[in-house]
Amino acid sequence: MDETALSLGTIDVSYLSTSAECSISRCKHSSEEWGECNSRPTLFRSATLKWKETLLSRKRPFVGRCCYVCTPQSRDNFFNASIPSLGLRNVIYINETHTRYRGWLARRLCYVLFVQERDVHKGMFAKNLTENVLNNSRVQKAIVDEASEPSAPGSFAQTDPKAINKVKKKARKILQEMVANVSPALIRLTGWVLLKLFNSFFWNIQIHRGQIEMVKAATEMNLPLIFLPVHKSHIDYLLLTFILFCHNIKAPYIAAGNNLNIPIFSTLIRKLGGFFIRRKLDQSPDGRKDFLYRALLYVHIEELLRQQQFLEIFLEGTRSRSGKTSGARAGLLSVVVDALFSNATPDVLIIPVGISYDRIIEGHYNSEQLGKPKKNESLWSIARGVFRMLRKNYGCVRVDFAQPFSLKEYVNSQSQKPVPAPLSLEQALLPAILPSRPNDTVDEGTEASLPNSRDITSEPFRRELISNLAEHILFTANKSCAVMSTHIVACLLLYRHRQGTDLSRLVEDFFSMKEEVLARDFDLGFSGNSDDVVMHAIHLLGNCINITNTSRNNEFFITPSTTIPAVFELNFYSNGVLHVFIKEAIIACSLRAVQSRRYRNGTNGASPSLISQEHLVRKAASLCYLLSNEFTVSLPCQVIYQVCHESVERLIQYGILLVAEQDDQEDVSPSLTEQQWDKKLPEPLSWRSDEEDEDSDFGEEQRDCYLKVSQSQEHQQYITFLQRLLGPLLEAYSSAVTFVHNFSGPVAESEYVQKLHRHLINRTEKNVSVYAESATYSHVKNAVKVFKEIGVFNQTKQRRDTILELSTTFLPQRNRQKLLEFIMSFMVL
Repeated sequence: MDETALSLGTIDVSYLSTSAECSISRCKHSSEEWGECNSRPTLFRSATLKWKETLLSRKRPFVGRCCYVCTPQSRDNFFNASIPSLGLRNVIYINETHTRYRGWLARRLCYVLFVQERDVHKGMFAKNLTENVLNNSRVQKAIVDEASEPSAPGSFAQTDPKAINKVKKKARKILQEMVANVSPALIRLTGWVLLKLFNSFFWNIQIHRGQIEMVKAATEMNLPLIFLPVHKSHIDYLLLTFILFCHNIKAPYIAAGNNLNIPIFSTLIRKLGGFFIRRKLDQSPDGRKDFLYRALLYVHIEELLRQQQFLEIFLEGTRSRSGKTSGARAGLLSVVVDALFSNATPDVLIIPVGISYDRIIEGHYNSEQLGKPKKNESLWSIARGVFRMLRKNYGCVRVDFAQPFSLKEYVNSQSQKPVPAPLSLEQALLPAILPSRPNDTVDEGTEASLPNSRDITSEPFRRELISNLAEHILFTANKSCAVMSTHIVACLLLYRHRQGTDLSRLVEDFFSMKEEVLARDFDLGFSGNSDDVVMHAIHLLGNCINITNTSRNNEFFITPSTTIPAVFELNFYSNGVLHVFIKEAIIACSLRAVQSRRYRNGTNGASPSLISQEHLVRKAASLCYLLSNEFTVSLPCQVIYQVCHESVERLIQYGILLVAEQDDQEDVSPSLTEQQWDKKLPEPLSWRSDEEDEDSDFGEEQRDCYLKVSQSQEHQQYITFLQRLLGPLLEAYSSAVTFVHNFSGPVAESEYVQKLHRHLINRTEKNVSVYAESATYSHVKNAVKVFKEIGVFNQTKQRRDTILELSTTFLPQRNRQKLLEFIMSFMVL
């Protein structure tokens, strides 16, 4: 198999055959005979790549360009045609050529010389932070207000100087935890230590030179930069600072949770630019808002931005336990937006960052996915983790910096666009789930929930703006994440070869799938011969994979382990490639739903193989809404309906869907149930723009047509693969609905989540479930969240817990049954 034509740019460290030898030595020999494998040809290449053959074997795609709709000016900044061709660089590969010196001694001391030559000094960082924050008028007012709290209901105590001094001491103590005291000397020392450590347990850390050039150009604008990476591992904190340090870019101030504020380690973090914030801002014993803490945090961030410091914020708030990007928690981002509104800084440059690991240093999050409580961090656990890392190798790391964009430009573009109010899940899904329910359509008044004038002082607009901005950033960061070798191997073993396959077949599908990834303009975090890369991935996945030696052709047979922890771990890494195929997977599952509905309701004499494109797109849009807490398929400035339509068009290009001939289309008329179903959909799902000219031929161009599904074996296999990708999610949601059938009385949400999770684990242990990975704790939490949002549960707050109760809409058993049927219609068991 010739792979030399595939140009993947400059790479410093390639895969060596020693990886394969190391993996083969771990093989488990068995005398068990295996049946014949599935017939070739390979799935991916023959299914979708024929139409794009001329685009393959080219340079790697350049990821992370900013949105041309929301930030068109930023899209033209910091970018030129030569940037994508600059290629990759291994950051931890340092020799004498990276220093000013040459010779034997320079080779021996190259790490020390390299670190010593980095441009980092005290003048780069913020000055007098604590005093400036305490002297701010907003903080002074918060201090006085807290010192003057009412001593009795309806009465206010006089402002007591002693009380004010006491609150000032409290504020200063909070700032001691919050304010970082950056040490350039310690940054240099840590840089040298990390060079040693990273070289011991990572093969390489790859970055794109062109992306770094864009970041350097952004630093010359004399504006604060906000780095917003995805969060997959504790090593993320150090990784970004280390890469910027190596390229003479000022270290950012890193927002870290106070769970990491532990002795000795917290001092090190603060010296490197970390500052600790509460994971929940309101942690007072009585549950009231802590206005003093909020004021200190707001002014602290504002002061950093005023002094043109860089920030690093993890929008997800915590590490992803599922391998997918979690939902945004935009608390700190809202502070940055408010600082821009208050003119603390003329502008802010936003830089989403994608990070991908062959294997995270934590290994996996199986204990938490099995429902066990998260263990608190401690100095001992950190030391133990470092020693464990030194004994293992975690493969490759890839970090991608997306194109910087102007926050001011984004805000201005949002204030000028006449965007309607976003639909709630209840508004979007209930008409599809309960089509016979009266008065369930959305009236036009719903769109008026936001003011027509997009005024930045309006609180509804501010909230929508920050939410959309956070989604924009996370979507871009996730799309920038490179696909690693372990992601592809885990995905193939779970959803293509779950019963096992020959090593040679696995290598062929791996090669085809990596070309599929490139053809969809996603990047890869590896290069080299596919045989070596696959063995490298198998070695890293460790006990999750069983290798046996068959007597047939003396070839190795690869099977995924069937234990629950192993399947959970494979699912974690498999989710690293899910975002590449997610839109096509949604269309594939919607095909199943539309076809089953047509067979159930009859086809009015038309061929049962014909599918309405309009109906398919609407089904896909409803599935996007159902799974909106699991992933994001589009930017906030895009309409889901339009995105689904484009995905259908892509499958038509692939040849998987075929447009029916005109004679066939004329014989088809929508069934009565389809007409009723379409009428029940809320008008905001329409994909026609309000700005579209009434006299245009837009409607004529996009009028409905009917499609056929290709019956070729390769295309059918590909559709099955796509449907299996969403199988665990749909099984988790359908099992959760089944569990709701036995719901009795009001119950605390935390208790209900635990019972539901135990139910899913029991199904898996009894081999009832089709996909063992459907029982992960993250699926359970997201399912309950969706049920609350679509109106299955009513929720009331009691102290610090949420009480769930069945809503009147879903009290009737038949409506819960309809919800189950709606979800099951997308499933292929």
